[in-house]
Amino acid sequence: MTTLTTDLIRAGAPIGAARAAMNMVHGRGASAEGILGLADAFDARDVAYVAPQAEGGSWYPYSFMSPISQNEPYLSRALETLGGVVEDLQREGMPSERIVLLGFSQGACLALEFAARNARRFGGVVALSGGLIGPEGMKRNDAGTLEGTPVFLGCSDVDSHIPLARVHESTALLTKLGGDVTEKIYRGMGHTIVQDEVDHVKKILQGIGAPESRY
Repeated sequence: MTTLTTDLIRAGAPIGAARAAMNMVHGRGASAEGILGLADAFDARDVAYVAPQAEGGSWYPYSFMSPISQNEPYLSRALETLGGVVEDLQREGMPSERIVLLGFSQGACLALEFAARNARRFGGVVALSGGLIGPEGMKRNDAGTLEGTPVFLGCSDVDSHIPLARVHESTALLTKLGGDVTEKIYRGMGHTIVQDEVDHVKKILQGIGAPESRY
């Protein structure tokens, strides 16, 4: 499988001893190391954190609202990368219902798109300043169900990169796919992350109880 990943950074608990795992996806021009630094704010030492690195710091070249064809083959490869990380976590003994997908900005768009195209019960899906990928009015044929997966979308009402309408559309579609979706719009926040969003992520992680046994 060809991907855009040049590295995978890990932090937190070892998979074999972890209660849950979080796949953290960085934004455009950022790094796996940078997004992984956010893990400390979640105050969950029994969680394994992994973060793939996009080649050149970008998962796909154009706006997330550009025609899909303009971002290919990079978008498909980026989605394959996320899928590969999830599969690796599962092979290491972490079921999908204990895997949280989290992304910021371009990474948030990618995490949401992966969840919609590969709907199943995840431990959680978190999009910090992001929305589903594709041009306005694009028809989607997503199948499967998120089976009550906790989903959180946090975004500013004046984000220069993420139109508010796309956040609302994403909330509606993920709800239709069976997600337990919480949308929070922050007035005047801009393109950043605030403590209230961190608190929502903490709640999602706290909602994943300790497994009875993995063996």
